[in-house]
Amino acid sequence: MIKLSVAIAGENALPSAFVVFRGFEHSIQKASELGFDGIELALKSAGEIKGEQLSTWLSQYGLEVSCISTGQVYADGGLMFTDPDPHRREKVKGIFREIIDVAADFGQLVNIGRVRGQIGNASREQAENLFAEMVASLCEYANQKSVTIILEPVNRYEIDFINSVSEGVVLLQNLGIPNLKLMPDTFHMNIEDRSIGGELEKYISYIKYIHFADSNRMAPGQGHTDFTAIFDHLKKAHYQGWISLEILPKPDPDTAASQGISFLKPLVEQYNLQTQKS
Repeated sequence: MIKLSVAIAGENALPSAFVVFRGFEHSIQKASELGFDGIELALKSAGEIKGEQLSTWLSQYGLEVSCISTGQVYADGGLMFTDPDPHRREKVKGIFREIIDVAADFGQLVNIGRVRGQIGNASREQAENLFAEMVASLCEYANQKSVTIILEPVNRYEIDFINSVSEGVVLLQNLGIPNLKLMPDTFHMNIEDRSIGGELEKYISYIKYIHFADSNRMAPGQGHTDFTAIFDHLKKAHYQGWISLEILPKPDPDTAASQGISFLKPLVEQYNLQTQKS
């Protein structure tokens, strides 16, 4: 079964935060009214939200947390796993441990996007070693709380480390950490991967969660990405999990979210019906 989610953040999220709605309670209510199954929670720190409040809102509006995303940890303070400064690496480790604590109760998935860091002036080997050290420590902590860490390949124009799904797979194979998986994003895949649906099908055993955005980063249906073909590949691969909208809130958040759910809901319902029969 596939479930649909939409990315949200708090009122004080950075202007650069890649979310559709802002303001936790208001966003959860809107997501519910539009027909989403859950919300992806974009946090820069665990202290942004109180578990009791979140639990109340989710219960009130009948939603789940699909994942906690962490792009703002990078955007807010430039923190990253590959930072050569050990003090800054300890700081990001502490932030992630607290976010993992939240995820233990809500969603049990924590994403790593640009916060994984750059290669920059270092060698690839140095960057990979710093990343591996950090992610091994965090995955060990997360494993104690039944939380999975999901790495998002990001296109070359935003970062220089792990751009394609296939690169992510090689890294996961080298690290061999059971609760480290991939979180492909169709927008980035449109730039970096040989195909979208084909790569998702090929590497489905490494994939835990998927971001959907059209070729222009707008809501699905507003660009040229063939989402029907993607669903066909996901069906062949027997994907069961979340698809989340991480899109530009244009022309405005309400319209973007409405366009996304209107386009995807029939595809998801058909997918779920067909997979239940098979």
